[in-house]
Amino acid sequence: MPLRSASARKSARDPVHHPLFARYYARVSVAAESRLGMAGVRDRLLAGLSGRVLEIGAGNGLNFAHYPRTVSEVVAIEPERSLRQLAVEAALRAQMPVDVVPGAAEALPVKSEAFDAVVLSLVLCSVRDVPRALGEVRRVLRPGGQVRFFEHGRGGGRAMTFTQRTLDRTVWPPLNGGCHLSRDPVAALRDAGFELGPYRRMLMPEKGPTLPTSFCVLGTAWRPDE
Repeated sequence: MPLRSASARKSARDPVHHPLFARYYARVSVAAESRLGMAGVRDRLLAGLSGRVLEIGAGNGLNFAHYPRTVSEVVAIEPERSLRQLAVEAALRAQMPVDVVPGAAEALPVKSEAFDAVVLSLVLCSVRDVPRALGEVRRVLRPGGQVRFFEHGRGGGRAMTFTQRTLDRTVWPPLNGGCHLSRDPVAALRDAGFELGPYRRMLMPEKGPTLPTSFCVLGTAWRPDE
């Protein structure tokens, strides 16, 4: 079995513990489905996937309802206990088997080359070690497997970039579950050895004020077929 035993999972300490942020995120993310058009983004992020999929940082499980029927199984990693409980509830309503398990992106509790695709959705901003996490993504993907990503990060002009970096060095990460605003997910994927496919930079929300969190990218990358 690619997953650790139930006893091992139970005995492992949660790698992330942000209960206040988790409650806030759960409310805001549900509202964003319609207000910010996130439901449509999730549809585009997951369209065309098939086989076994690993989702890293599943949050409260809002992606689960958007997976196509061609997906045979989803293993969803969520380190934060409160969000993981909500993800378990969402998994019960999914169209395909979804196994929600604890774990950190930097040490995924699954076998190597066990998945056809990995989904990264608003998670690279908050992992502690991005290169190590993406190394784990390469490890668990089969050769030629794909990464679907929707992330926010660095964007705007010099003033906005300065603002993002200043917030990252001060109040933003401790108030927002370890989130960072000025990371570059596309460059990180390229540096980790992935082949970049088509990707689209976008603002969220598309209309309204441009915030330090507004600069997003939606796209596909592949593990080279070595």
